[in-house]
Amino acid sequence: MNTFFSNKKAIAIFVLPTLLLFTVIVFYPLLNVMYGSFFDYKGLTPQTFIGLEHYKRLMTDSLFYTSLKNGLIFAAIITVYQIVFATILAFAVNNATMKGRSFFRVVYFIPVVLSITVVCQLWLSILNAENGLLNQFFEIIGLDYQQDWLSDRYKAIFPISFTNAWQYMGYHFALILAGIKSIPQTYYEAAKIDGASTLKAHLKITIPMLAETYKFCLIMAVTGGLNAYTNMHIMTSGGPGTSTYTLTYMMVRSINKTYEFGYGMSSAVILVLECLLATIFINRLLARDRIQY
Repeated sequence: MNTFFSNKKAIAIFVLPTLLLFTVIVFYPLLNVMYGSFFDYKGLTPQTFIGLEHYKRLMTDSLFYTSLKNGLIFAAIITVYQIVFATILAFAVNNATMKGRSFFRVVYFIPVVLSITVVCQLWLSILNAENGLLNQFFEIIGLDYQQDWLSDRYKAIFPISFTNAWQYMGYHFALILAGIKSIPQTYYEAAKIDGASTLKAHLKITIPMLAETYKFCLIMAVTGGLNAYTNMHIMTSGGPGTSTYTLTYMMVRSINKTYEFGYGMSSAVILVLECLLATIFINRLLARDRIQY
């Protein structure tokens, strides 16, 4: 290892390409967006430096708070749904006594590989107020709970969030199942000798040993939820009104509809900071010494 670090050519060959790609694809665009958020311009018009005016405007913009709240709701729903159900299903599929485990591994993962447009159209049909499958189901079982699921400005964000959670649950299922498979069986054999039940073995061995996997899943789910855009765009176009806007949707609207490029960039900067804070919080929450097998 010391020999490697003393070899400057080796460091340059392995590190510089990645560093260059990261700078060009991530770091430079991010700095460019932050810089642009301090200017007022409409695409091809001259840029006027206005300092923090866009950020002051955001603090008084009701649409900003609506977008922020929707992003947090969306992230919370998909995180809880995906992590909880993925864990339960991964434990079930990992159980050697369960029949058809190979079949269920494929079934749970199928929605992940489908186009998000296809999934949204599928759920639009299910949630249709007049002849949707969900309302018909309630009618068949005798419940008077027919709803216009996507037309209520206070509730539309919930079925949209569920659509995304349902589609990508399989992704987290695959990660958690792979994590469970990587845990040495000797731990479980020792626990069995000590008289631990299956539930206790999972609580004391499996879940703690999956800390790094859960950290990755949480970061992916939370930041993915905060960045949400496509589901809203396809299912409600941000409506009713602007009730299902997120910060990403607000940014796109500012750039493509009102042509306020600087204002849209300030929304993007807030979104980046929000994701960064979420990532730092999760890392601190699940901070622990690296597990050695």
